Amino acid sequence: MADRPHVVCPHCGAVNRVPRDRPAAAAQCGACHRKLFEGHPVAVDPPAYEKHVRGNDIPVLVDVWAPWCGPCRMMAPQFERAAAALEPDIRLLKLNADEAPDISARLGVRGIPALFLLQGGQVLGQAAGAMDARAIVEFARRHLPAA
Repeated sequence: MADRPHVVCPHCGAVNRVPRDRPAAAAQCGACHRKLFEGHPVAVDPPAYEKHVRGNDIPVLVDVWAPWCGPCRMMAPQFERAAAALEPDIRLLKLNADEAPDISARLGVRGIPALFLLQGGQVLGQAAGAMDARAIVEFARRHLPAA
């Protein structure tokens, strides 16, 4: 990976280069000057999803969910806790399946909640069903490519 990986700002969508020799957790967006990593998942619509999947050099962990789904609502705080543990190495996204049926179909979502770990547009791992924060973190780390 590059010495200055690209990271999409969760606030304005600008693509930033973050030097590896500086702490990524403290990095700020060059456009809006807000923190690039705040330890929270980013809720995305289809265009923002595409921007994050294409623009981030870091892996992206996507939670495909729906507001009417009980297990999805139960997993939401666990996904939030996982974000605090996984950032800045992985960007966590929340994608509402009802608002993104084309993306859900492209990913092959058959049940929700569904997790997809992607890098460079390629699926590195996928899982369905509610998980606790520990299981989410283990799933993500287990499917990361070797450094």
